[in-house]
Amino acid sequence: MSKKQIVFTDIMIRKLKPEEKKYIRGEGNGFTIRVMPSGVKTWLYAYAFDGKRRELNLGSYPEVSLETARGKFDDARKKVKNGIDPVAEKEQAAEERRKAPTVSDLITEYIEKHAKVQKRGWKEDKRILEKDALPVWGSRKAADITKRDVVLLLEKIMERGAPGSANGNFKCIRKMFNFAVERDIIKHSPCIGVKMPAPLNRRERILSETEIRTLWKSLEAAGVTDEIQRALRLIFVTAQRPGEVVGMHSSEIDGRWWTIPSKRAKNGKEHRVYLTDLALELIGDTTGKGYIFPCPHEGKVKPIEVNALAHAVRRNLAWPVLHKGKPVFDSDGKPVTENRLGIDAFTPHDGRRTAATFMSQIGFMDEVIDSLLNHVKQGIIRTYNLNRYDKEKQQALEAWERKLNSIITGTENKVIPINASKRAS
Repeated sequence: MSKKQIVFTDIMIRKLKPEEKKYIRGEGNGFTIRVMPSGVKTWLYAYAFDGKRRELNLGSYPEVSLETARGKFDDARKKVKNGIDPVAEKEQAAEERRKAPTVSDLITEYIEKHAKVQKRGWKEDKRILEKDALPVWGSRKAADITKRDVVLLLEKIMERGAPGSANGNFKCIRKMFNFAVERDIIKHSPCIGVKMPAPLNRRERILSETEIRTLWKSLEAAGVTDEIQRALRLIFVTAQRPGEVVGMHSSEIDGRWWTIPSKRAKNGKEHRVYLTDLALELIGDTTGKGYIFPCPHEGKVKPIEVNALAHAVRRNLAWPVLHKGKPVFDSDGKPVTENRLGIDAFTPHDGRRTAATFMSQIGFMDEVIDSLLNHVKQGIIRTYNLNRYDKEKQQALEAWERKLNSIITGTENKVIPINASKRAS
């Protein structure tokens, strides 16, 4: 007479008491439970694979219920019947998990393998990721980051009153996780379905004549270095991008022409900029110089970082008020600040837009201004119109300098609009 097979019940498992030595109870099919002297009960699947006895841990009771343990047992038993060793499979998964890259590893790989290769502004990507994502996610596995994690990180940045930074972080994080998907580091991006945290408003800030005059004078007393002060003014004078201005090197200057090399130009196109008297004055003597706006840190041969301009502007728009060397707070507990620049909020890039707008008002054609701004030509013009407009760019910048000087000094504007001069002739 065959031995009757045991079928576990929850009551039966609960009644199992610890003994001096560990013992095992089973149903006779490999589904077992081990009871330790400490009282710990562990579900096991005992089986043979390639002639060797194997034991798969299915979890502890009561954390893993009888029903759940039986389901795990059934799945593992099917794998054995199909020639798969569930213990080896589990060990392999654990090893893969151990080797799986963390977010810190992913950031490094993204910067080295993608950003440095594909982007001139890779340092900004590195700065963004290391400032917010790395401290929060750094030690976590990249594959474990969820959509909820992304949303919470962006909300945290928004709550500190930095919508622009939140958008910048999202763009950078999204690119990084897309890179991870392409390299099969993760299966799906956690950014899928996440919306831009702040509205994308097209900037239209243009400084008025009064604001330009105020800013020009207030910069002298503001809390900025001489390099920052000159670089901000040079953006207005030349209408060039802040990053291209702060990266200016003496080797790029030949007389009155400044050639921005393709490797530094945002659109990858070499660009010539005429240097007016005021531009040359701001640049200063280049004899024996390398970078015109060098990094202040000793031992670092590089220009100042472009974000240093924006930081200086933001800080001086809300400069902390001190009393006896300590910050002053208002009745709501917020720091008291003063606007050292004397005008409404603006960004360094607004200086470029302001210059272009004034040149348009003087009467210069859009084609000339676009060429001066190094905008890529569109459509069929890109193929057939190869004019670099050097003469016209010189005329536009000289006319803008005259206008700018009249604004700064408060003298009569003697700039004659182009259209008016044509009618007069």
